[in-house]
Amino acid sequence: MNMKKWMSSVLVAGAVLTLATAAQAHVNVYPKETTTGSYEKYTVRVPVEKDVNTVKVKLEFPAGVKVNTVQPVPGWSYEFEKDKDGVNTALVWTATNGGIKAHEFMEFAFVGANPKEEGTLAWKAYQTYADGEVVEWTGDKDAKTPASVTTVKAGVGEAGHDHGHGAAETTTPAPATGQAAASTGTSNTLPLVLSGLALLLSIVGLFRKKA
Repeated sequence: MNMKKWMSSVLVAGAVLTLATAAQAHVNVYPKETTTGSYEKYTVRVPVEKDVNTVKVKLEFPAGVKVNTVQPVPGWSYEFEKDKDGVNTALVWTATNGGIKAHEFMEFAFVGANPKEEGTLAWKAYQTYADGEVVEWTGDKDAKTPASVTTVKAGVGEAGHDHGHGAAETTTPAPATGQAAASTGTSNTLPLVLSGLALLLSIVGLFRKKA
């Protein structure tokens, strides 16, 4: 590879790395895909882009998503914002012990009842730093501070009752248990054992030839 091609490869790799790093630095809501009519555990990932602590995070709920359950986070308090009818419209987390430091990130989780129609959910977030600056993650996908988006696809789940007092339904299959788990573990381990034996026999054969 000549010098020109080598430099081009380096520049392309650098650009890709820069874009990937910038994307990770945004406030994101996961998962990026979910299903209609189901209860989903959403996680808000908040990185710090400055040398100043993040001390408050506000997340507005997209239309059609109902949220009544939130996971507490040590060092943070939370409160719901409501509309005139008493419906929860946003969550606000406030630091009680310093907040998120530079080069760190935190995750905040809650359970939301998805709409029954397919579409996209735009999560508008507001990140407040200790110096008073508020970064509004509310733009479109090409903006410098885009809102995180989740795609809602057709599913079989029904969010027909409140899980605020019980276990939340999720779209992720539960891990195998009991006999099924034991069977899976055996089937995954056997190829590794056989590979190890084959390697050992090869080494022994090599030493015999040298001898």
